[in-house]
Amino acid sequence: MEKYNLLTYKERKGSNSVKWDTLEEKFGKEDLLAAWVADMDIEAPECVKNALQNYVNYNVYGYYAVPASFTESFIDWMKEHHGYEVNPLWIRYTPGVVPAIYWIIQMLTEIEDSVAIMSPVYYPFANAIRDTSRTLVDVPLQKDELGRYQMDLEAFEETIQRKDVKVFILCSPHNPAGRVWSEEELRSVLDICRKNGVYVISDEIHHDLIMPGQKHVTAATVGDYDSILITLTSASKTFNLAACQNAMAIIPNDALRAKFDAMTRKIKVQNGSSFGYIAYEAAFREGSEWLAQLNQLIYDNYQILQKGLKQKLPEAVVSPLEGTYLAWVDLGAYLEDLDTERTLRDVCNLAVDLGEWFGRNKYENFIRVNLATSPDNVRQMVARLDRINRLMER
Repeated sequence: MEKYNLLTYKERKGSNSVKWDTLEEKFGKEDLLAAWVADMDIEAPECVKNALQNYVNYNVYGYYAVPASFTESFIDWMKEHHGYEVNPLWIRYTPGVVPAIYWIIQMLTEIEDSVAIMSPVYYPFANAIRDTSRTLVDVPLQKDELGRYQMDLEAFEETIQRKDVKVFILCSPHNPAGRVWSEEELRSVLDICRKNGVYVISDEIHHDLIMPGQKHVTAATVGDYDSILITLTSASKTFNLAACQNAMAIIPNDALRAKFDAMTRKIKVQNGSSFGYIAYEAAFREGSEWLAQLNQLIYDNYQILQKGLKQKLPEAVVSPLEGTYLAWVDLGAYLEDLDTERTLRDVCNLAVDLGEWFGRNKYENFIRVNLATSPDNVRQMVARLDRINRLMER
């Protein structure tokens, strides 16, 4: 545990945790090991607790202006960790990345306009498209025999032209495939979008969760794409602060920023939570060492999962984890003739994100597993997945 001395695991049952306390409601069974929902079973950095305690002790929670010190801390973080020099005038604040995606789709498109994604991908993207009565266009990623995914750029360009796509939602790093896109890949897809007049929403909420040997490249840094690109990010995934309900939109283009401002005025939205700004600023200023330990833990947990499944379920394919703390696992060799959800729930006693959530009629035998937990929990995941072998022996 020495190398993780800044990380503290937490028993979260009974804390109104969505991940641990809604299992009966979501899966129909309470006594499951929770390996779903993208938050951590790890306490936030100590600096966050100290900053929030100071705010709580002040004991006045009135209307709160976004402090200049927060904006400065975010700009410093983006420059130091991502090489992106953000002008403070470009930043807009939202209560989350997902709400921002809903707003941006509505501000850039009309009813029934086409919006593109690349599945398997974070399912709120598809929800946002359908919920706003836009037309979902999917250009699936291509998977090799090792489970590594690539963009099909030829199919992407052909499809956006044929379907008259107005907006593309980019997931970078990619959830759930675990890809950290290269500078060349990002430039290629952004060139296609710029050439064809397609706006890009780049969801980079996992940009700090990068595995050893990998480097996240912020899409906005690979060329001049300001006229089509809006970057969304947050500290919520990085530092386990989802309950703080804060995110940032980076919009360098004046016209796009004016449209965004008009949209938020129309829906009368607030800028986010005071607790979030205080927590985020503390984390940006003092959380780097904690984050380094977290990323090492995630990578170690990924290796426990990968090696364990190679031994227990050798035909399972664990996609290489380059970024995020979410492992994408193809169990098709074992579950093809079984009910995936029922097997995982009733035989394995596991609550996982089901592959079909990330793309309809394509990923029924896949699961997404949350590795932001203790190594013991990951070993338990492997042991419980091994129960599938009992069904195979019948």
